[in-house]
Amino acid sequence: MGIIAWLIIGGLAGWIAGHIMRGGGFGLLGNIGVGVVGAVIGGGLFSLLGLQAGGFIGSLVTAIVGAVVLLWIIAKVKKA
Repeated sequence: MGIIAWLIIGGLAGWIAGHIMRGGGFGLLGNIGVGVVGAVIGGGLFSLLGLQAGGFIGSLVTAIVGAVVLLWIIAKVKKA
């Protein structure tokens, strides 16, 4: 997948995950960062479960799931 697609999916996934977890986004660069890291986490989680998502929508869902998990972990670490 091209770098532009990674940035678009990352930005959308970070923005959506931010709204799911805390009610707002993180700014353009923050959303992209959260989304790209979330895509890596989501891809790993989906692999462990034997799932595979293809195409733009599948990649976006994978990135959102991973970004939500990332934000949940960050929230738990901050509380500790």
